[in-house]
Amino acid sequence: MSGPNKTRPRDPMLNSFIQIHNLTKSFSKGQITITPLDSLSLEVSRGEFLALMGPSGSGKTTLLNLIAGIDTASSGELVIDSQDLGSLSRAQLTKWRSVNVGYIFQLYHLVPILSAFENVELPLLLQPLTRSERRARVETALELVGLSDRIHHRPAELSGGQEQRVAIARAIVHDPGLLVADEPTGDLDGESAGSILELLRSLSRDHHKTIVMVTHDPRAAAVADRSLYLEKGQLVRPTG
Repeated sequence: MSGPNKTRPRDPMLNSFIQIHNLTKSFSKGQITITPLDSLSLEVSRGEFLALMGPSGSGKTTLLNLIAGIDTASSGELVIDSQDLGSLSRAQLTKWRSVNVGYIFQLYHLVPILSAFENVELPLLLQPLTRSERRARVETALELVGLSDRIHHRPAELSGGQEQRVAIARAIVHDPGLLVADEPTGDLDGESAGSILELLRSLSRDHHKTIVMVTHDPRAAAVADRSLYLEKGQLVRPTG
């Protein structure tokens, strides 16, 4: 089997945060049934930083979207922090996601006409917070990602690495327990990528965020606590 599967020793006191049992996602395309995820089982500890690798079409992003509550499974069980996502309606899933998940994209998805502060504030506008409470949370998030001095800058005035830091601040501003990251360094140069990976490492290690990251880059996967390889919708495990 080619492809990385590595495990570093983990704190035995960390309890299970994500439990996945026989998870399947299928959909029909004409007369053909496509199954991007096929009876997959996986457990992720609280505070663990997990990297998912595999070729295009292997099911990585499908799995990430299921874990994030963006999509729903066809069958199987997905439990996150004791919440069975399969038992939630679409409306309940949306509410659960807004509280418990931060999503980090490859291409940042910042609003060009808004400042860094305003972009980070966006997830808080739907929450019952006062203006001063929102400001405090946004300033804390931007300080955590090292951008307190760029608070009023718009995306066009920031480097790619700084834009991604703003995106990470937006993902953590509501203090979710779970961060999902889809190729978060895929659009960055090596130096900026290394800085973002160290930030993610810190969020897991020092702030106890559980992180699931999809990446094609073995150097990015090496920063995680553990990396798993997917092929054709299934986890490929060592055979030796």
